[in-house]
Amino acid sequence: MSEQAVRARAREAGLAVDWVDAMGRPQQVKTEALRRILEALDATQDNDVRPLVTAQVDARIELPGLSTEADRPAELVLEDGSIRSVTIRGGKAATVPAIGQAGYHRLRFADREITLAVAPQRCVTLEEAGAGRRMWGVAAQIYGLRRTGDGGIGDAGAVRDLAQAAARHGADAVALSPVHSLFAADPARHGPYSPSSRLFLNPLHGDPSLVFGPERLASHATAADEQAPLIDWKTAGAAKFAGLRRLFDDFTTRDLAAGTALAADFERFVREGGEALREHALFEAAHATQPGNWADWQAGWRHPADTAITDYLKSGAAAIRYHLFLQWIAARSFAAAQTAARAAGMRIGLIGDLAIGMDRAGSHAWARQSDLLLGLSVGAPPDIFNPRGQDWGLTGFSPRALQARGFEPFLATLRAALAHAGGVRIDHIMGLLRLWLVPRGVPASEGAYLTYPLEDLLRLLALESHRHDAVVIGEDLGTVPPGFRARLRRAGVAGMDVMWFERTRLTYKKPTRWRRDAVAMTTTHDLPTVAGWWSGEDIRTRRALGFVAAGEEEERKQDRVRLWRAFMAAGTAQGAPPPVDRPGAAVDGALGYVAQSPAPLMLAPLEDLLALEAQPNLPGTIDEHPNWRRRLVPAAKDLFDAPEVEARARIIAGHRS
Repeated sequence: MSEQAVRARAREAGLAVDWVDAMGRPQQVKTEALRRILEALDATQDNDVRPLVTAQVDARIELPGLSTEADRPAELVLEDGSIRSVTIRGGKAATVPAIGQAGYHRLRFADREITLAVAPQRCVTLEEAGAGRRMWGVAAQIYGLRRTGDGGIGDAGAVRDLAQAAARHGADAVALSPVHSLFAADPARHGPYSPSSRLFLNPLHGDPSLVFGPERLASHATAADEQAPLIDWKTAGAAKFAGLRRLFDDFTTRDLAAGTALAADFERFVREGGEALREHALFEAAHATQPGNWADWQAGWRHPADTAITDYLKSGAAAIRYHLFLQWIAARSFAAAQTAARAAGMRIGLIGDLAIGMDRAGSHAWARQSDLLLGLSVGAPPDIFNPRGQDWGLTGFSPRALQARGFEPFLATLRAALAHAGGVRIDHIMGLLRLWLVPRGVPASEGAYLTYPLEDLLRLLALESHRHDAVVIGEDLGTVPPGFRARLRRAGVAGMDVMWFERTRLTYKKPTRWRRDAVAMTTTHDLPTVAGWWSGEDIRTRRALGFVAAGEEEERKQDRVRLWRAFMAAGTAQGAPPPVDRPGAAVDGALGYVAQSPAPLMLAPLEDLLALEAQPNLPGTIDEHPNWRRRLVPAAKDLFDAPEVEARARIIAGHRS
């Protein structure tokens, strides 16, 4: 195929042949890179009528793929069950009249049926959730929270404790790190942004005591070091799973055999989970017998319908049921935590975190292979910080598969994220518009942007937001396409303003000039804490790993002066800057500074409330740094009793009132 033909085919497949980098410079994807990406894409054209069409309330609805010269009669079945006759207007693009009722409706004509997903104009906004109040909340790494009996890994019980404690100080939200399912057979794989499946939960974060009560759990205590400052995921995970297995055996004998109320609830959960839940439990059970990537498993095990798997459904029935049990405990315990947060007075409660992609070795990739672009990795193009680009080792949805399946994979993922929360943070929300995809085995710089159906996804996001009465936050940091933030604003999706980025080269932006449609934060899990930045701990850590650029320490000295000057101008600090080894006053100043933002929600990371110097994750490292392992002191229920934390909560509340 000629170069011109390759580029033309790439455009038809939704690939951006030309793009603009982070420095504003035009770039062009190499032809050979396009060839490789096209080989991994299902690039066939599909002009058939889509099974689901999105629209907005009170707007005429176009039916892509349906072309008819003459009008034709049809029947519209609204979600409430009412039926009306409508006319499909002919033309190059057939249309039906506007619908004034949001919901999933059915359009029937001839021998066909199309779902019409009619959405409100925007998501439930933070302003609406807060009824005009400038809210604040906390951001927590769930694994780091402590409670007695947690087995050494933070769980939903500690989340409940934290939410209740924070609510007593006026907080309205607890934003959590991802709780997606990882790999039960290999608890050492603990990166929360590399999930096996985003449809299900990590059982290690479930709290059985919220389901069974603490008395019954006493005989199934997990032998683990709950006081360790760092989680040994392999050891602690194995011990916690062993305790859960003993609990399952007890549940089988005492509840399932007797048909108790708990057993009835479990059976209902399994029925409602359907085929997707069964396939996930099947994968988890099979993974314990077939370690490694499923693509390397023995023949007959590489798909749910394979022969060996069919046989395993009988011999492995107990193991499969055990993993259904684990999901039941996790789901019910997070539901209890959200109920407790709202009962404590929080206007939002829990805010979940939706990762951008999935591990291609995980259960979603095994069970629903046609949903994903398994030959491509999600990443980022070269920029000033990563001149060779980034390959995150994740796979993502195929946009063609999304449309062909009526967006079911996206809807299922979104509904799972909102099932037990009052909101969701979508990681790298630019992925709703485009993803940088890299063919396997080539440098990240050899990737290209693939376009996604943004308008369809935003409409479905708005519809599900209202159905779950939940807010939506989009992580819009980094390289953002022109006009994208404005489109999110119209869709009611809040962005993120982080103090470290709200600046020019020489000054920090006044917090009163930050966005009114974003969440305000001091920092994120991938960036230095305020205490760590002020003390220079982040530079020391990166220097030990060979990551520090020339002149960075001198620039930091000047930035401390600039930031302190900004704090003083905002009235959140006074006097001389504190010494680098006593950053407490800088932390106080930063929290008060960010709290002055007009943003409808300010989130304070627990690491900043506690003035900790170590950040949860250091990008670019794996084992060189204890990523996703640090445990907090004190226990979650006592965290706000610490005088310095209570004082910082008062500072925040004073500026948010």
